[in-house]
Amino acid sequence: MRGLDATMRAMNARKYLFPVIAILLLVVAWRSYGWAGVALVVSAGVMVVLIQFNRAMGVLRRAADRPVGTVGSAVMLNAKLKPRLNLMRVVAMTGAIGEPRSPKETQPEIFRWTDESGSWVDATFVAGRLAEWSLVRPTTADEAEEAQADTSSSDAIKPGAADALRPPV
Repeated sequence: MRGLDATMRAMNARKYLFPVIAILLLVVAWRSYGWAGVALVVSAGVMVVLIQFNRAMGVLRRAADRPVGTVGSAVMLNAKLKPRLNLMRVVAMTGAIGEPRSPKETQPEIFRWTDESGSWVDATFVAGRLAEWSLVRPTTADEAEEAQADTSSSDAIKPGAADALRPPV
């Protein structure tokens, strides 16, 4: 849980850092340009908030059209995931909201995305950021038999195997 503590500290620092920066921008704008500067900073802040809101609504609108916890390819999702991605970006990548696997309002949050072949990705989010993930690919009966046959034949000495280990003359 060491990573959880570091992530929570970073989230707490971010929670206080943005308001401090906003206040500093307002003070600098006031001292430099008066009310016009304050209006410019407030307008820019509102624009940033509206852009973020619009982006979140677009992602959720697209995700609302798909079943919960589905993804086109779990293998491709596994390849695209990176540590510290936020949940909204993962939902945008998958096009669907993940199936919750952890109790509500608890940390860490675990979500699952499953594809048509039965493979799935379990993703663990700590404070809204991707901490770890795992891909599970189910084995079919044919694959299990092939794996069993490969392990039994790999233990046997194959003809000519001893000759292959000798150095050339």
